[in-house]
Amino acid sequence: MIGDITIGQYFTGNSVLHKIDPRTKIILTIVYIIILFIVNNPFAYLINGIFILSLYIICKIPFKMIFSNMKPILPVLFFTFLINLFFVKTGDIIFRFWIFSITTGAINLALIMIVRIVLLIAGSSLLTYTTLPIDLTDGIEILLSPLKKIHFPVHELAMMMTISMRFVPTLIDETTKIMAAQKSRGVDMENGSIIKRVKSIIPILIPLFVSAFRRANELSIAMESRCYRGGDGRTRYRALKYSYLDFLSIIFMILFFTVLICLNIFT
Repeated sequence: MIGDITIGQYFTGNSVLHKIDPRTKIILTIVYIIILFIVNNPFAYLINGIFILSLYIICKIPFKMIFSNMKPILPVLFFTFLINLFFVKTGDIIFRFWIFSITTGAINLALIMIVRIVLLIAGSSLLTYTTLPIDLTDGIEILLSPLKKIHFPVHELAMMMTISMRFVPTLIDETTKIMAAQKSRGVDMENGSIIKRVKSIIPILIPLFVSAFRRANELSIAMESRCYRGGDGRTRYRALKYSYLDFLSIIFMILFFTVLICLNIFT
């Protein structure tokens, strides 16, 4: 399951979504997330799902990436479903046991929350799948640049966010190797009680933390040896520029969001 996490990975491509400016993609992703939690109409979710699948086809990203992202959060989805199922009391009661009852409103809300989370992860993942880490850093820094007037460390924040996402696949790979090494030494991580399973994680966490700190130290030394100084006066190898694709994508997404809102209001 650890190897199924694909956060922070970039898929090389030449699709329309790859060519869009990262600032545009960041803004549209934020608006998409907001609209996703405003809309609660089944037809709107259906159109949204078809739209997200179409983007994966256009970007030539395998559908298995969606399922890979879902596997680590299956316990969260299950827990969210149960919480909404047994603690929401709206609608007609269709089942009652002791102090628990299941209503039509609870089932409806539970399904909506599951669909929202799935569409949220599938849609927001496209941002990192189609954007280079360095472009993502530049886009975040430029969008947050007005905060520099109040002496907010914009560049440092953008750099930390991008480095964190960049090292997620590396740490996942490191975790997989450590787990394989511990299993070869006879460590049982799958059987036994919950307490025993938790204790079996300790031989993984300690070398993982040591490896993470070592990589962080190596990265800081590499940046200092190259006299890296971010922030004011820093030039970029490739300047970000808006193109006609950005304006077309903004217009298309405005129309798409309008359709979703209209479906939510009038159906």
